Amino acid sequence: MRNNDERTGAVEQPSSPAPSLQQGQKGLNFVSPTEFVEIPSKGKFYPSGHPLHGVEAVEIRHMTAKEEDILSSKTLLKQGVAIDRFLESVLVDKRITTDQLLVGDKNALIIAARISGYGNDYQAAVGCPNCGSQNKCEVDLLEAKSAYAGAFDESHEGIAPEGIAGPNSSGFYHITLPATQAVFEVRMMTGREEKAFAKRMEQRKKRKQSEAMLTDQFKTFTVSINGVGDLKQVFRFIDNLPVRDSRFLRQAYAKISPALNLKHDFMCTECDHEQEVEVPITAQFFWPDA
Repeated sequence: MRNNDERTGAVEQPSSPAPSLQQGQKGLNFVSPTEFVEIPSKGKFYPSGHPLHGVEAVEIRHMTAKEEDILSSKTLLKQGVAIDRFLESVLVDKRITTDQLLVGDKNALIIAARISGYGNDYQAAVGCPNCGSQNKCEVDLLEAKSAYAGAFDESHEGIAPEGIAGPNSSGFYHITLPATQAVFEVRMMTGREEKAFAKRMEQRKKRKQSEAMLTDQFKTFTVSINGVGDLKQVFRFIDNLPVRDSRFLRQAYAKISPALNLKHDFMCTECDHEQEVEVPITAQFFWPDA
């Protein structure tokens, strides 16, 4: 069994100085504590020269009133950048931007920062997979289960699952699909790709087009197919993927993606259904009084 620090991704370091108010020649000085958070990617997928290349843990400051101001800014909320600005504010290394962070690493840092500010108790509304009713659940974020990128390297003695090869020198993987035998070159999604994905979905909504979450995600993380990187050809191929290939691509990508998943042992108050479910990140995650 792992201890709570390991479950949240915290790395055991020499204890940071406790926050303190110190009387100096020019007045009071507040010393904000910091902590090191282990990132799921362990720095494996960042190119040489990136501040996180080969880095397994990132230092963040604990939340202060300044970060609460960022999270409650109507302007930043309207622009959809409040969480990014918040995270960049608590990062100690200012060379790191949210656009450059892998999505799984970004989420791990957000969860750790939230725990530092509001504690590990999270009131979540979870929909029952069986009857659909909404249940209020008390979730302990310290019980988050983490799935690290490259985990198959350890569990399978360095042998990647069938159909997956990589990463190459650029940090990309090659996934060979079972039906078409097409070879997809895929990248790990960063904050930049995450925004591109969200923008693609928003454009569909404005045009009153039907949602295409799966194919839009494939189009966001695919670099090339059979060595062809022309986007028109790539997108057309993705739109016509056989279901067997689509399912395999989705599952294979999930295996190699660095992630920190929040799971909860759920029991429905209406139908008594029990199941381990993904914990939804709602407005209450950073706005517990909302």
